Amino acid sequence: MPSRNRNFTGREELLDKLHSGILDRVTAVVAHGLQGPSALHGLGGVGKTQMAIEYAHRYHQDYDLVWWIPADQPALVRSNLAQLAPKLGVPGSTMTSSEDAAEAVLDKLRSGEPFSRWLLIFDNADEPQDLLPNIPPGPGHVLITSRNHDWAKNADTVAVDVFTREESVEFFRRRMRRSLDDEAADRLAEALGDLPLALEQSAALQTETGMSAEEYLRLLNESTASLLNVGKPSEYPQSMSAAWNLSVNKLKEQLPEAMELLRCCAFFGPEPIPRGVFSPVKGPVRPVIAELVAAPLRLSTAIKRLSKYALVRIQAESGESTVTGERTIQVHRLIQALLRDALPLATQNEIRAEVHSLLAGAAPADSADPANWPRFDALLAHVAPTQLADSERADVREFALQILDYLMASGNYDVARTHVERFVERWTADSGPRDMSVLRAKRVRGDLLRFLGRYDEAYELDMATLTAMREVAGGEHRDTLVLRNGIGADLRGRGLFRKAREHDAESVELHREVFGPNHARTLMAVNNLALDHGLNSDYRSARKLLEEAFTTAQLTESAVSRGTVLNLWAGLSRMTRLCGDYVEACDIGEEALAYGREELDADHPRILLVQKDLAIARLRMGEAPEALELAHDVHALYVRNFGIEHPGTLAAALCLANAFRVNDQIEEAYKLAQDAMVRYPRLYGADHPYNFGCASNVAVLLRVRGDLKGARELNERVIDGLKAKLGDGHHYVLTVAVNLASDLAALGDFQAACELGRDTHRRLRPLVGEQHPTTMACAANLAADLAKAGHREEAEALREETLHNYRVTRGMAHPDALAAEEGRHLDLDFDPPPV
Repeated sequence: MPSRNRNFTGREELLDKLHSGILDRVTAVVAHGLQGPSALHGLGGVGKTQMAIEYAHRYHQDYDLVWWIPADQPALVRSNLAQLAPKLGVPGSTMTSSEDAAEAVLDKLRSGEPFSRWLLIFDNADEPQDLLPNIPPGPGHVLITSRNHDWAKNADTVAVDVFTREESVEFFRRRMRRSLDDEAADRLAEALGDLPLALEQSAALQTETGMSAEEYLRLLNESTASLLNVGKPSEYPQSMSAAWNLSVNKLKEQLPEAMELLRCCAFFGPEPIPRGVFSPVKGPVRPVIAELVAAPLRLSTAIKRLSKYALVRIQAESGESTVTGERTIQVHRLIQALLRDALPLATQNEIRAEVHSLLAGAAPADSADPANWPRFDALLAHVAPTQLADSERADVREFALQILDYLMASGNYDVARTHVERFVERWTADSGPRDMSVLRAKRVRGDLLRFLGRYDEAYELDMATLTAMREVAGGEHRDTLVLRNGIGADLRGRGLFRKAREHDAESVELHREVFGPNHARTLMAVNNLALDHGLNSDYRSARKLLEEAFTTAQLTESAVSRGTVLNLWAGLSRMTRLCGDYVEACDIGEEALAYGREELDADHPRILLVQKDLAIARLRMGEAPEALELAHDVHALYVRNFGIEHPGTLAAALCLANAFRVNDQIEEAYKLAQDAMVRYPRLYGADHPYNFGCASNVAVLLRVRGDLKGARELNERVIDGLKAKLGDGHHYVLTVAVNLASDLAALGDFQAACELGRDTHRRLRPLVGEQHPTTMACAANLAADLAKAGHREEAEALREETLHNYRVTRGMAHPDALAAEEGRHLDLDFDPPPV
């Protein structure tokens, strides 16, 4: 028997499974009720032989006889069996023929005499039909190692996979004589695909030569085949290259087109390849592959042959699940590297172009449809490894841009940023800065900058890109109009609400002319214009626009993405709330959230936005505990997914702080709101309206905590800042004025409070309406201040009018109505809408 590996690592679960299976006469029973064989199968170098050796040593006390039989050459199996003759008391091959001696050995093993506890290990068996006649049914056990999955039809099989990453790191700890930190061990294991033979060969070379991990990784990247052919670990029968060349050579002989398919797979990434990728496509493909993918039966035969020799791993064939739900093909990264290294550069480039064609041909048409995202996700894993960014072909770049659109639509912004930077860099170098694919990629880069809150950078990039696009493609080109929508968002992000509305009004008209009024792109432009109307205090116009757009989207949902539908739905809920209709806003928001959760991942940015808006609506409804729970959950998700200084996270922090305040958790609210007030200027700049809105929330909490002077001074600064940016008639200005009047009243200056309250109430009525919550809160506070200031007749008339308005809108059980009836001041807070 081969020597035991002193550095044997892990595999405890597999060894236990093998031991229990080989002893279990029920699960292992085959024909005639006799004990059946057990088989270890897996790709070359995965450690099947070492597993068998370890099993034999670990459980040798269970057996009276253990015999190791090399089975890679079927013709020699019986002569190896014949060598057992002296141990079983029958004539050996020196006294009779080798064939007779082998048959006598098999008879003895079947009978269990003189040993009933025996173990035969057939190592590296290939075809079951070649070995099965030499497997004796009897009381003993048979263990087989093989790369051939067909053994599953004839024996209980245990799949031996690569090490887990923890096992790989532990192996390096044991094997290396010098210290190797976990980070270096992890990088080595990643590069070697956690393959035990490769790990052993790597450790041996580094130990013997003193080579550093960094140097080994460099050489592995530059010349994989040469490095993996250096030396043979003592515990393994072959080097890494030799172990796989056996299977590769057989494949070349038996089915050359399967070999070409394997070479094609070598230029994908090491992640699973969707089986559907191998279909007829328009792009350049080698004739042998074009013929193969056009013939499903031949393709299936080739894939089966690759699996038989353990050169690929097939998933979703025997109950395994995959991301896409379809079968996948996976090739170990070292097999891929060895195959690539063996080809001349011209052939490598030819096959790489072939892979680009297959990837582009496998992409679904609609990257915004969540139903297509699993396929895009499976293709995404192969974008970087296949060097897709280096292609100058139009169809390949179109596929790359589809990948970016998918990443943006699915909310995978970190990965999108990595790829878009690479695409822009390579395409600009190859095709120049005015190439249309470069400009389209820059548009995505602008979207990413905006999502991260880098609004000035996004605006500058988008304006430069827009100028180039107009010159290259024209002002009415589809991509030019898409970019225009982003610029409106840039303007909102910079606090230029009026300019954004002017820009987006023109954009909507262009969309209607180019695409038509019901097109998805037009509806997205209308959604942006509605945001502008809301940010300019015209909530009713915004709501009307969204109602019309949402109805259109529902009627043409097949042509409108789920994300667009959800955006319109969420915007309608938000504008309904801002119009003061809280019950309806909650109803719409709950439906939008349910729709989003059906269509998108639970922590998708659009879902989080809907959930935050619903928390605000419930808070306005008077459902404080429920609102706090929602707000707490959505804030935690934002922090986990996007960090503490993301625009969405800061907006969620304000929502949570407001919920804390209404639930009488004042210190928690103050701490969170004050932290947000410090962070907002870093994101938006010193004079953005959202900064002042955030500060107004802190001012409310200062007054609640007893710092009346601090609250008044802060609110005065806020009003001055908002007036300078938005004018004195904006809803934000008037909302803070209501709170400032409360500050003055709390300080005992009732005359000043009444003066400010009267002016604010007069301005609010035509702006948002007599029965808007802000107007009613202003009126209720003013009535209380008028009474304190001695204007009792005016106070009573305003009080009765205000209570009537609460009665017909909120109902007298609402917390705001109760406060107004009792003469308590109402505080108004700020929640920033998305830009």
